[in-house]
Amino acid sequence: MDLQLNGKVVLITGGSKGIGLGIAKAFTEEGAQVAILARGGEGLEKAKNELGDVFTVQADVTVEKERQQAFKIVLNHFGTVDVLINNAGGSNGGKIADTDMRTFEDAFALNYFSAVHFSKLVLPIMKEKQSGAIINISSIFGRESGGKPTYNSSKAAMISFTKALADEGIKDGIRVNGVAPGSILHPTGNWQRRLKENPDKINRFVEEEIPAGRFGTVEEIANVVVFLASQKASWVVGATINVDGGQSRANF
Repeated sequence: MDLQLNGKVVLITGGSKGIGLGIAKAFTEEGAQVAILARGGEGLEKAKNELGDVFTVQADVTVEKERQQAFKIVLNHFGTVDVLINNAGGSNGGKIADTDMRTFEDAFALNYFSAVHFSKLVLPIMKEKQSGAIINISSIFGRESGGKPTYNSSKAAMISFTKALADEGIKDGIRVNGVAPGSILHPTGNWQRRLKENPDKINRFVEEEIPAGRFGTVEEIANVVVFLASQKASWVVGATINVDGGQSRANF
């Protein structure tokens, strides 16, 4: 299927490893021009070596000035942005009573405010062109309990933001959607570490909690993302799609 993404400029936050790297690879395979942002220079260099012709920018997306500067660098290089993937994220803290406020604030800075800010930065460009796609990577735990409270709360906010921005943006030809992954196994992720530490426990988790009977892959997330970014998904607006092998317990 030709997704008509050849030549499109795609900006991906948190694109040097895991799901972000898988998304970057999928877009390069579609012929898109890809820019990836990440905090670590070493990770960006590895990503560039693996993917080849991608543009990399080192930035801490939790810092407002660094977000602005990184976006400016990408815009100066490509002249535009057609697709924004807000993928940067992470989990921290523990039980609510044991987690200080700074940890909650850090979680929202990484998982939520970075996505809001990059979306606001790209909106004027997409409005001028009357086209564009923004895709927010949240989590099934933005809809139900299961992850850490800091993570759940910030991802729930992202799902709500996705719908609100979609309703505003579609009038200017901008489609905003989300993808909510379930448990995804990749070399740099928490599930790989846990599997190595306690394989019996994690294998029981998979058997009991994931109806498909296995972890998901980054490629399975990336395939949905590139579809949502394409005109093949032209009537998908404001949706956050679970990609989880049936893991979510929600029935809507």
